[in-house]
Amino acid sequence: MSSKLSASSRRRAFPRAGSFIKRVVTSSPSRFAIVVFASLILLFTALLSMPISSREGTTTSLSDALFTAMSTICVTGLVTVDMATHWSAFGQVIIFIGVNIGGMGVLTLASLMGMVISKRLGLRAKLLAAGDTNPLRAHGGPVNESQTVRLGEVGQLLTTVALSTLLIEAVVALLLYPGLVMAGIDPLVALWEAPYYAAMSFTNTGFTPNVGGVTVFADDYFVLTVLMVSVFLGSIGFPVIYTLAKHVWHVQRWSLHSKLTLITTVLLFFMGAAVFLVLEYNNPRTFGSMDAFDTTFQALFLSSMTRSGGFNVIDIADLNGSSMLAACMLMFVGGGSASTAGGIKVTTLAVLAIAVWSEAKGRQSVEVFGRRIPSDVQRVALSVVAWGATIVALSTIVIAQITKADIIDVLFDVISAFGTVGLSSGLTAQLPDSATYVLAATIFMGRVGTVTLAAAVAATSRSQLYSLPVERPIVG
Repeated sequence: MSSKLSASSRRRAFPRAGSFIKRVVTSSPSRFAIVVFASLILLFTALLSMPISSREGTTTSLSDALFTAMSTICVTGLVTVDMATHWSAFGQVIIFIGVNIGGMGVLTLASLMGMVISKRLGLRAKLLAAGDTNPLRAHGGPVNESQTVRLGEVGQLLTTVALSTLLIEAVVALLLYPGLVMAGIDPLVALWEAPYYAAMSFTNTGFTPNVGGVTVFADDYFVLTVLMVSVFLGSIGFPVIYTLAKHVWHVQRWSLHSKLTLITTVLLFFMGAAVFLVLEYNNPRTFGSMDAFDTTFQALFLSSMTRSGGFNVIDIADLNGSSMLAACMLMFVGGGSASTAGGIKVTTLAVLAIAVWSEAKGRQSVEVFGRRIPSDVQRVALSVVAWGATIVALSTIVIAQITKADIIDVLFDVISAFGTVGLSSGLTAQLPDSATYVLAATIFMGRVGTVTLAAAVAATSRSQLYSLPVERPIVG
């Protein structure tokens, strides 16, 4: 009798659990995304801790396993152990899988999980999914989806995310394979390293499977160019890829988000390269020993990778302090929204820059490309920058206090963690466990996103049916 009761209670419990999970998915996808990512990080920490994951057959310490799992799922690329020598073939495969899962993005992953649980996207779920790719998603709930994708296109967008990831990585791997073989890599080894590099470049992670990393290809412009193109495609974001796939030759049909993302990305790419050229042209440890062509190309490569790519031919520690500060600024901005890149995102920078320009011109509204940007989007952009700067400042202070290291090295690695870039001044590999946990938390907050964190904390939005009297404080 008791067994029958227990079986009956279990049958009732499963629908209740499923109903609870479905309710969480549809009511707060941002909070659900955080839970999913945290769960994945714990799972991969356990997998990487196993003796089979290390080349020596020993258990990896909790701090190293957790940090590597965080860096893998959050597609960051910072490491506390040597990726080429510490992990076994099993560990490398686990990392490869984790990077591709993380590369789909927090909100996209939450939407896909929601589809699996609820079996289909209903009207409310479509509105929520559309809202999660919308700059207004901080309001937590259905928003004006016309600014991103239409309701009927949400399912197509989610499919595009998975298919574009597989397709682009496959094409990049095919292009890289002959380049790796011509660079002296064994053909059988290149069969693994080509898709590995393809995944690490498109997801903007920056892990390398070989000793020496991409410095082995320092003079191979073909391999480096393919990596740059792959990083660019990963950094512009899936909504932009979706728009280009549909309207590549019809610029007038591009969304405002796509236009701002592409224009700002290209401007930062060339402006960053110009800055590095000016600051490093006479540095004998970096560009000073190169000819004009090599210097220009390496400046472009460095500018591309500081945006979120994470690969480096030049030792970051050899850069001048001014160049490291310029790199910090690029890393803080990052790439496009709903992309594999991190940072505050280029559209955030673009919206604030346009707002500042409009204010300087005395305009009543913020307008660009024949469209008006509403004030709530401007407030979200300002909030993202404020929260991002606060996270970076607090993490820098704590880690600097723990390590007593040079502040520029600490700041560089902290911003690299927040922007999920993966470049390091050399400090990360030397951090004590306490500082490693702080940097891991910075990675998580940077990857999940300040807007998502805010939306998860304030799960519901409250409407105010009245307005208070206006009074203008003195600003500036």
